[in-house]
Amino acid sequence: MSSTGSNTTNGPFNLSDITANLPSLEERVGMVNALKSKFQSLGGAKGDVLESLTPNVRKRVEKLKELQSQHDELEAKYLEERAALEAKYQKLYEPNYTKRYEIVNGIVEVEGLTTDSSMDQGGENAPEEKGVPNFWLTAMKTHEILAEEITEEDEGALKYLKDIKWYRTADPKGFKLEFYFDTNPYFKNTVLTKIYHMIDEDEPILEKAIGTDIEWYPGKCLNQKLLKKKPKQRSKNAKPKLEKCESFFNFFSPPQIPDDEDDLDEDVAEELQNQMEQDYDVGSTIRDKIIPHAVSWFTGEAADEDFEDIDEEGEGDEEDEDDEEEDEDDDEDENEEDNKTMKKTSGRPLSGEGQQTERPPECKQQ
Repeated sequence: MSSTGSNTTNGPFNLSDITANLPSLEERVGMVNALKSKFQSLGGAKGDVLESLTPNVRKRVEKLKELQSQHDELEAKYLEERAALEAKYQKLYEPNYTKRYEIVNGIVEVEGLTTDSSMDQGGENAPEEKGVPNFWLTAMKTHEILAEEITEEDEGALKYLKDIKWYRTADPKGFKLEFYFDTNPYFKNTVLTKIYHMIDEDEPILEKAIGTDIEWYPGKCLNQKLLKKKPKQRSKNAKPKLEKCESFFNFFSPPQIPDDEDDLDEDVAEELQNQMEQDYDVGSTIRDKIIPHAVSWFTGEAADEDFEDIDEEGEGDEEDEDDEEEDEDDDEDENEEDNKTMKKTSGRPLSGEGQQTERPPECKQQ
């Protein structure tokens, strides 16, 4: 969790209270069993399987279910202890995050600075920069997932970002992100929040996400643009229409599941699911990658480490691909004569293959 300074009154909660709010072992067992019952109900009647078994096999399965119950109790205890351990270290991280906030925003100064730091490369006096300018903007842009979300227009507003922090929520289960902004010419809010409600935070299974309503100043909205259409003769006084466009700040207006979700068209439901998954990827990336390792993303070191991990994982895949190519070459040699007699046909991609979630157009300031 990140902090916005040493003044604890600005924080959303007291970290020392986390362990007191942790669910008991019995509640954890109930959560696990309730979640499993939910999935079983989605999968249809479970009694049909047991009824189809012979008495002896059924008795063995009943014993397996007893073992599973014992496992579930241990799993619930593990989750409880893990949550307590995480809460303990979140509290230990806090002083570190506080110092980071103070250095980044120029509240405190580090030792060993040179007296000529205000001189630019031409030897002339330059305005003294406080803290680390564009710290969070640079850190986020270095991560490939977040870089895709940030437009050139967004950068002007994100330069005012002072801090990002997160913490778990108990009721409902999930987590909350908070983005602290300095006074800026784009919107009135000083804090933008994003809350994720999870059916089970350890799977994770997302129920819904809630974002802040941004109070944009006139003409400064970054996630909507005016539709420039000539008004009809009968609608001279018609109000201009707004169109959603690509922006990082759409993150605070997450996709929502409609109340009548059962009536959703299959394609619409799939598109909504993709949008929710993408939204969760952005939120979990900020929580798990950017906040705890912000300076490494600012310098680019974290990105290099990520690429190294990807390369190591890809080595085994490349070997498998080479083996598959050799097998394909053998098959082609064996069937070469047969292929010569076949007529050539024009190939078409499978329906939906290679398609991506449609993104709105980029915004331009009106």
